Amino acid sequence: MKIADVRSYIVPTGGRNGFVVVVETEDGAIGLGEGGMSAREVAMVGYVDHLAQFLIGMDARNIEHIWQTMYRGAYFEGGKISGAAISAIDMALWDIKAKSLGVPVYQLLGGACRERVQTFATVPWLPDDEALDRARELVAEGWRYLRFLPSMPEGTPEDVFEPLESIQLMARRIRDVREAVGPAVNLSIDFHHRLSVAEAAHFCGQIEDVHLMFLEEPIRAQSPAAYRQLRRLTNVPFAVGEEASNKWELAPFIEEGLIEFCRIDVCNVGGLTESKKIAGWCEAHYIDIMPHNPLGPLATAASVHLCAATNNVAQLEFQHHISAQVPRDIFTEIVELDGDSYPLPQTPGLGVSFDEEAAAQHEMEYWEPPHFRRRDGAYTNW
Repeated sequence: MKIADVRSYIVPTGGRNGFVVVVETEDGAIGLGEGGMSAREVAMVGYVDHLAQFLIGMDARNIEHIWQTMYRGAYFEGGKISGAAISAIDMALWDIKAKSLGVPVYQLLGGACRERVQTFATVPWLPDDEALDRARELVAEGWRYLRFLPSMPEGTPEDVFEPLESIQLMARRIRDVREAVGPAVNLSIDFHHRLSVAEAAHFCGQIEDVHLMFLEEPIRAQSPAAYRQLRRLTNVPFAVGEEASNKWELAPFIEEGLIEFCRIDVCNVGGLTESKKIAGWCEAHYIDIMPHNPLGPLATAASVHLCAATNNVAQLEFQHHISAQVPRDIFTEIVELDGDSYPLPQTPGLGVSFDEEAAAQHEMEYWEPPHFRRRDGAYTNW
């Protein structure tokens, strides 16, 4: 099963661009993968083009060997664009191999550890009453795990984020939600690495009695030392890891017990090959994985297969607005949510079908994440 062609597409996938890689073998087998560096898709196209120069002619079944060659082949190892491009190709190779054997991908990753993959729902940036109403709606629909995104007080300009103002608002809001939904619903907040160590510790001190299941990405993850400092200041569980592009970047967080949930992103960290290794490493330290899943149908499908075949899993991220915007002319078959969880896929491969002709009809439009500023005009994280 020698690789004959590697093609990439930039397509809409629900609110932002998706980067899809198609790997084709000499006998016509097709595999699909997705790279995760949102808003930098053109860079991923270029990286995949470089990789294709030596991938063509290689046996698509030799996934570990191909992974090592892609990661180490340029001498300069690591990097976000490298990790995302490798992830997409790796995912496509698992898709090809599973299809050739007539089984879902999770069967090649060790088989099913569970009957369904549990998800958590995300309550977006909303005014107070709307956020509370949305939480009640989700609980009434049967959702047991809710995550909230940080907001600013009503009337704040859309591009302004002031950490201390948001901390005060979110501390009050999450307490109101706890009172509204009761103790049986698991609550969490994703600050999207917008805080400093001092700000994060200040917030944790205000909400410890709410008993969050986790606080996600309170500060940027490039500095394990900063997380060591924050860990000394609070007992609130952390969910961190979505920024990692390989297992080595996650090493200190896992080895030093700095996190309680590992937010592996299968589209950024090196694909399914690297994700399974990280999951095993986490298991050795009693850490559950909680895959990051803000992209398209291929990201979701690969994450579902990873969770299906991994024992130490908490929940998988799910965002309603992204799922609702998937262009079904391009993605003609996807892995479908049932209630608040995913049933085990039964289709060979990843379980996603991609119409290349339809994809070619969509002209690429640049997408850029919001650029937030403080009230004094200084740039701050989205």
